[in-house]
Formats: sequence, structure tokens, C-alpha cells
Amino acid sequence: MAADQYTFQNPVEMYADIQPSAQHQPEPGLDAKLSPRADLGEVSYRGSGRLAGRRALVTGGDSGIGAAVAIAFAREGADVAISYLPEEEEDAARIVGLIEDAGRTAVALPGDLRDAAYCRQLVADAVAGLGGLDIVVNNGGKQIFNDDLATLSDEQFDDTFKTNVYAMFWITKAALEHLVPGSAIINSTSVQAYSPSDILVDYASTKATINTFTKALAQQLAPKGIRVNAVAPGPIWTPLQVSDGQPQEKVAEFGEDTPLGRMGQPAELAPAYVFLASAESSYVAGETLNVNGGMPTP
Repeated sequence: MAADQYTFQNPVEMYADIQPSAQHQPEPGLDAKLSPRADLGEVSYRGSGRLAGRRALVTGGDSGIGAAVAIAFAREGADVAISYLPEEEEDAARIVGLIEDAGRTAVALPGDLRDAAYCRQLVADAVAGLGGLDIVVNNGGKQIFNDDLATLSDEQFDDTFKTNVYAMFWITKAALEHLVPGSAIINSTSVQAYSPSDILVDYASTKATINTFTKALAQQLAPKGIRVNAVAPGPIWTPLQVSDGQPQEKVAEFGEDTPLGRMGQPAELAPAYVFLASAESSYVAGETLNVNGGMPTP
């Protein structure tokens, strides 16, 4: 039997067989073309009914962290709707299949998170397809490196904020009318919110915004019984990194500067989202849970 998330292991030595190498994909990038392939928990994640009967919307659910979360949620008993760009259909179809293999309902909702109308319709379609909604994971993101503010275009700055911040606002606002006490909203931020790279000015700025949005909204919604939290990943191996999220020369050493000495895998993020979505975290609100290989954060 393959090791699962409960197996006692040395975290330094995990995933020694997954070594990144310089490679490039056009944005947005596909898990199907990532080499080596990321671990999404397809084989290893073992559910235990922690989200039985729940109904979740996961943006960016076709690949990377979002895909790992969608798989984990399904194996924990939740029905899952995923959003993704139409050009990511190959990855999305695979995740839909894995959700259905877990015996859960999967709803595939392609579209562009930069479009306010799509974001609002996304929530309506998720509610219709799932029969309700009680978990929202705002995870879809855009990251394109740029080493000179003078060449950072208005278009890229706008696209990054629309994808990472505005979509979170539009989706969360639309979801509120459907969320009942006990529901959970989880936003994907980043270690970049605390330790920004000089080549990710726009991306890091959005992640700091997500942190603050999370903490402010958590205070507003806590009296209504709706918990809002965030997860802050460190260097995680996803298509984001090879589709201009990082310079090519940095891909081969990606994650080596963490205390654990390696990059993380999406499968290692999924349990954090499951915890924040489940009733186990009933007294946790406004928290940012860092999953970054030991990098110090405030």
C-alpha cells in the first residue's frame, strides 16, 4: 500500500524522486505536461469522512494546489465544483474523474476569473450543480515574474489583481447568500505576503491583500457562524512555476532555500484545507496557516 498522509516519514527525505528541472510552458500551464509530475494525492490521500455531505467550490481546481484540495475534499465525503480556464480542460477532466471515482458529485465550470459576470455565475452554477454550498476555496491565481517595475505593464498588474483579489471578492460576495452557519471560506495566500521576492511585486502585493481581506472578513462573518481563514503555501511544485511564475534558471533549485531543503508538493497542502473546512477547526477564524517548509513568518 502506498504511503498516505498519516504515514510516519522524514519530511526532509520525502519526494526525493521529484526533482524540478528547467522547462517552460505557455501560461496558464498544465499538470499533464509538468515534468516531473506533481503529487496531487491521487494515490496517497486517504479520506476519513471529515467532510461528509459538504458542498465545496474550489477555484483553480484543475491543477496544483486546487486539484489536490478537490481530490482530498471528495475523499473526505464532499461534492465538489471546480473552476478553471477553458484551455485547462485536459487537467480539469482528470480531476473530475478522480472526484467521481471517490463516489462524489463533480461539477466542472470553465471560465475566466478576471470576468466579474463569470465569477457571479460560477457561484450560482455551483449551487445549482451541488444542491447548495457550504465551503468556498478561493485558490485560482496568476503569477508572472518581472524583474523591473519599469517594464511591468498596466495589463499584467490589472490581470494579477483581478485574478487573485477581485475574483475572491466577487465570488465570496456572491456566495454569502448561500452560506449557512458552519460554512467555511478558505483563501489561498502565500509566503510572498510576508517575504516578497523582488521579481514578484504584483503577485506578492495581491497575496498581502488576501491576508488582510481574510482577517477583516473573518471578524465580520464570525458572528454569523461562518469562518474565514487562509492557507499560505511556500514553494510548491505546480504548473504556475514553469509558466513564467519563476525564471528558468531558478526552477532547478526551486525550494532549496527552505529549512526542509526542498520544494513542497500539492498533496502536502490538502490536509491544511481539509482542517480549515472541517468542524475540527470550529474555533479557528481569521487565521493564516503557513505550509512552507519551515520558512519563518510573522
